[in-house]
Amino acid sequence: MTERIAIRGGHIIDPSSGIEGTLDLYLAEGRVVSLGTAPDGYTADRTISAEGQIVCPGFIDLCARLREPGYEHKAAIASESEAASASGITTLCCPPDTDPVIDTPAVVNLIRERAQQIGKIRVLPIGALTRGLKGRDLSEMSALKRAGCVALSNAHAPMANTLVLRRALEYAASHDLLVVIRPEDPWLADQGCVHEGPTATRLGLPGIPDAAETVAIAQVLALVEHTEARVHFAQLSCARAARMIARAREKGAPVSADVAAHQLHLTETDIDGFNAMCHVRPPLRSVADRDALREALRNGVITAICSDHQPHEPDAKLDVFPSTEPGMASLEMLLPLTLKLVDEDVLSVSQAIALLTQGPAAVMGTETGTLSVGSPADICIFDPECTWTVDSSTWRSGGRNTPYWGQTVKGRVTRTFVDGRVVFER
Repeated sequence: MTERIAIRGGHIIDPSSGIEGTLDLYLAEGRVVSLGTAPDGYTADRTISAEGQIVCPGFIDLCARLREPGYEHKAAIASESEAASASGITTLCCPPDTDPVIDTPAVVNLIRERAQQIGKIRVLPIGALTRGLKGRDLSEMSALKRAGCVALSNAHAPMANTLVLRRALEYAASHDLLVVIRPEDPWLADQGCVHEGPTATRLGLPGIPDAAETVAIAQVLALVEHTEARVHFAQLSCARAARMIARAREKGAPVSADVAAHQLHLTETDIDGFNAMCHVRPPLRSVADRDALREALRNGVITAICSDHQPHEPDAKLDVFPSTEPGMASLEMLLPLTLKLVDEDVLSVSQAIALLTQGPAAVMGTETGTLSVGSPADICIFDPECTWTVDSSTWRSGGRNTPYWGQTVKGRVTRTFVDGRVVFER
């Protein structure tokens, strides 16, 4: 039986219902049963004081790689679930580029069952759009949906041609499945590893132009108009991409977009000294691009912030820069980097929380991301003023590949609940 828990004295922020203020929150049978006053006859098994802290829905991360199955030398579902729960994340979407690829119900079931055994977070697998992510033959989309996939994607793998992409979008639309696109034209990106700009020229590194992203978006938008498929553009990185999504949404296209938290702070200059920890895909772009992404958050064009978590073993970042593996371990930086936008007057606290809860919930169509009565009691309690140092004593992810090592950040989770159970407590 799930405990009846009363959370008292916290500053509740629930953007989905517009509730903000110091209120008590009451949980029973894994659900939210009341805000403000206890229901008639309610007796708490446990009372938690949240004075001086923010109580909000648990965070929903739209893109985080758990590396299991196939890449357990980098990380595993157990370690990354621990890191996620300690970061206030209660629901996490994992892309299909595991080994084997998430293109059969058997792999979907393996991941879901493993996550359920660990019992820390909800893991929502994203199924492969094509078999083996090879970009040629369509996956069994209906079977993947029945197995529990919330969306389909080809991850970073390119499609063989636009006809395959068209057929994939048509098939997905016929089954009311969301398609997640990481927009990048593989021929324009070529062998690039950083943003095509002054820093790439100075360091003599092959660049990826922002046109690689915008050309891919333009192609998909044309097919969305033809197929009426629901498409989510993942991890935008440049100003032109944000403008294209804004225009498409104004015209009523069924599209949405997210951005990785690190893209809202780091820029191409952070690769100076050939810092492999800043080798990411899409690459860190210009200051103007970063500022445009921030503006797109403010005006509602981009509706979610994700971690784009990609844990690696140490050796993956020890080669010469172009040969290192792209990606950053970033689950534990999701909240601090988002709160930093509040400190820099980019967002209000409520807007920031909405981008981690209400926004991603709307993208994936989940019933979480809210504290409304009757909703699952997925909750995060955090101290927005608590500072901590990013080091080995606090880091839980199996991947240590972060450029924030040794830095002091603000915002720390104290408790996380999933279905009314305390899955993390500091």
